[in-house]
Amino acid sequence: MKALVVRGGWDGHSPVEATDAFLPFLRSSGFSVDVSDSLEVYDAGLGVYDLIVQCWSDGELTDDQFACLDAAVRAGTGLAGWHGGLVDSFRHSREYMRLVGGQFVAHPGGFVDHRIEITSTHPIVEGLAGFPLRTEQYWVLTDGLNDVHATTTFAAESPWHAQLTVPAVWTRRWGAGRIFACTIGHFPADLALPPVRTMVERGLLWVARPAR
Repeated sequence: MKALVVRGGWDGHSPVEATDAFLPFLRSSGFSVDVSDSLEVYDAGLGVYDLIVQCWSDGELTDDQFACLDAAVRAGTGLAGWHGGLVDSFRHSREYMRLVGGQFVAHPGGFVDHRIEITSTHPIVEGLAGFPLRTEQYWVLTDGLNDVHATTTFAAESPWHAQLTVPAVWTRRWGAGRIFACTIGHFPADLALPPVRTMVERGLLWVARPAR
């Protein structure tokens, strides 16, 4: 199996440190891993990969680069990522947002205490319980085609009139491919929390194309 790790964009999301933490896991799980610090890797040839792990906040894809990524996922390449590296990438591209199934909009209050609640019995979250954490709580806009496995709830504070629950972890089908998104992960330490690490590791494996 082959995996591609694409990392870069805004340094505040520690793209190198965050992805380096998962490279040993990928290799021990049977992947040969290529790492790219440039979006030029999206120019061609993505179909050889069974998994793409993207950690690229902000940035801009050309139309041709998006078409290459889109075609690979439609054909069965898995796409996975966390936090801004997946759901705050390439804001100019509406088609990219449709591919991923969600878009970061804000994290009210900055770094706040909140909870993640497990909401499915999917293999990615099997056996896990809800847990508290203090980091950015992502308010995301998503669509109904996502399979949601964990949520987070914003308190009813002005100007909101009621609590608001949004997805925190979801998967999505796209053609023959699968997508995994986790909104947790501003700091590498967030990704090292045992339940978060477990969900991300399982997510990477679940979206990867089955052995050919």
